[in-house]
Amino acid sequence: MANPRGNKGGRRPAVPADKTHVVRTAYLDGQSIASLAREHGVSRGAIRTTVADLMPEHTTADTDTPAPELPVTLDMPGKVADFLRTTELEPVGRAALDHGVTVRRGQGYTLRVSATPSVHHRLLARCQPLDGTPGTSAIPAQRKARREYENRVNTLGKQSGLRDEPPHPA
Repeated sequence: MANPRGNKGGRRPAVPADKTHVVRTAYLDGQSIASLAREHGVSRGAIRTTVADLMPEHTTADTDTPAPELPVTLDMPGKVADFLRTTELEPVGRAALDHGVTVRRGQGYTLRVSATPSVHHRLLARCQPLDGTPGTSAIPAQRKARREYENRVNTLGKQSGLRDEPPHPA
């Protein structure tokens, strides 16, 4: 009798239908499942259910559709994070920095940032002035911090199989 009355049956989803697009977009922009759950007042399982088809273990039936870019967590040196906080960033980059977790390292710190590889690449491009500009000298510690972050971002492509050259036969 449930179908003639228009009822689907079953339990209602914890994430309302009008918020699923917001949750899915934020997840694709690199926001973590735990932070989305806190933000929307639901369990992590409810968020996982909402973004299940976007998660890495999900296989798509349509092979022509490119796989969504998944968030990656990288440690950003504190000197780079301090510089980026003072520059104007896109909302996605700003959100990634704001949701980063500070990890103390001796006298300094690193910022553990979860974002998609494209966001990491854009953040790296924004901190290019740390290498110095023509006519000005760079501070060596800042230059080193930027290079360290650059190495971590460049390692992303190699780990995920996005190599520029084909693998050599064994």
